[in-house]
Amino acid sequence: MNTKTNDTRQHILDVGYQLVVSKGFTSVGLSALLKEADVPKGSFYHYFKSKEQFGEALIQDYFQQYLERISALLIDAPGTGLERVTDYFSRWMQVENGVCNANRCLVVKLSAEVSDLSDPMRSALQTGADKVINTIATCIETGIQDGSIASIDSKTMAQTLYQLWLGASLLNKLNQDLSGLQQALETTKKILTNRM
Repeated sequence: MNTKTNDTRQHILDVGYQLVVSKGFTSVGLSALLKEADVPKGSFYHYFKSKEQFGEALIQDYFQQYLERISALLIDAPGTGLERVTDYFSRWMQVENGVCNANRCLVVKLSAEVSDLSDPMRSALQTGADKVINTIATCIETGIQDGSIASIDSKTMAQTLYQLWLGASLLNKLNQDLSGLQQALETTKKILTNRM
């Protein structure tokens, strides 16, 4: 792919992400996406064979960018394993541009919506979630080794915490406040330091 082609494809994905996290995948029609992205219909089909393939690419692109960001926090940042995990989940609930990060999470937005509609999109969500869990597990293992996190099965704990935070994010959407996310943060700290 040449640079212009790659830039146009990425532009469609970037605009699509903004529309999908605010409206949902099924509510975003191709005409609205193309109008917002300011690209002709033929351009869309040059990069994606169908809306489903676009959705799969959108999810893959989201996770690629997300994993780069969280690796910087969980793997490359200074501090103990506990400090890094706590920082990651604290950022999950921070407000940026008036929108809680939990509300900008494509996993939270699409998991229930598309898992029954598209196996390729469900699979892309699962693959991405597994990579996030593995990154969290690596940081937890670092915390066990440096003594800041209690001795636990890092993979199981990472999966449990990710599930806790996805659930808290869904309830955050219902309650329209941060209380569930704040409770999830306190629970996360207690679990990791064996103070439950």
